[in-house]
Amino acid sequence: MKYLMSELQSTTMLESNSEPLLKTSRLSKHFGGLVALNNVDLSVFEGEIVGLIGPNGAGKTTLFNVIAGFLIPDNGQVAFQGRNITGMKSHKICQRGIARTFQIPRPFQHLSVLENMIVGTGFGAGIFNKQKAFNKIDEILDMAGLAEKALQPAGSLNLVERKKLEVSRALSTNPKLILLDEVIGGLNPTEVSEMIDLIKKLRDMGLTILLIEHVMKVIMNLSDRVTVLHYGEKLCEGTPEDVVKNPDVIEAYLGSSAHA
Repeated sequence: MKYLMSELQSTTMLESNSEPLLKTSRLSKHFGGLVALNNVDLSVFEGEIVGLIGPNGAGKTTLFNVIAGFLIPDNGQVAFQGRNITGMKSHKICQRGIARTFQIPRPFQHLSVLENMIVGTGFGAGIFNKQKAFNKIDEILDMAGLAEKALQPAGSLNLVERKKLEVSRALSTNPKLILLDEVIGGLNPTEVSEMIDLIKKLRDMGLTILLIEHVMKVIMNLSDRVTVLHYGEKLCEGTPEDVVKNPDVIEAYLGSSAHA
C-alpha cells in the first residue's frame, strides 16, 4: 500500500508540476575529436525514476559527470530547481541537493562504514544538528542492511555491500535528486532483488532518481520513463513499454532478442 501511495503521489506531482526538477538543454561535451554528448535535452520531474540506457560509449556516464559538476560542458545548460548550475563545482552542486554514485564503488577503504557516512553528512546539503545527522545515518544504514557493518572498515565489505554503501553515502548528503550509475552491475539475482528493493525505498522516501542501467528487467521494473542515448545523442524517450518497442532502439541497443 505504501508503494502504491508513492506511485499515486508521483503521478500527481508530474501532472501538477510542469517545471522539471532537473533539465539539460542542448548539452554537448567533446574529448578531442570524440563527441561524447551532442545537444542532449533531458528533463526529470520531482518524484520520478528516469532510466538512462544506451550501448557502452553512448555518453551516459559523461552526462552524469556534467550534471554532477565533474566535467564542464562545451555547450548547453544544466538547470536544477529552475536555477542554472552549469559549470558549478561538484561540491557546490552536491550542497544544492544532487548526489551521485559511481559504477565502481569508491568508499574510503580504511575508514569504517560509519565514518564514510559521516563524511557524506558534512559534505552535502547538510543536516546541521549532530544528533539528527547520526539519527539519519542510523536510518539509512538500517534501510540498506548495513547497520551491523557500521564499525567495520569499508574495505572489508563484499561487492553488494560496497554498492549499498555507495548508495547510502550518497543518501547521507541529504539529496533531492540521486544519480545511480549501474548499481546493479555484477550482482547475482538475489543481490539484484535487494538493490531493486532499496531503490524502491528511495522513491518511497520522496527522492527523484536518474538511473543508468544495462539490465533491462531492472529498467522495466523501476522506471517511469526511459531516455535512450546513442553516440552521444538522445535517440528517443518514453515509457519503458514504448521504448523497448521502438525500432531505432531495437536496432541500436536491444537487438532482436528484445522481442523474445
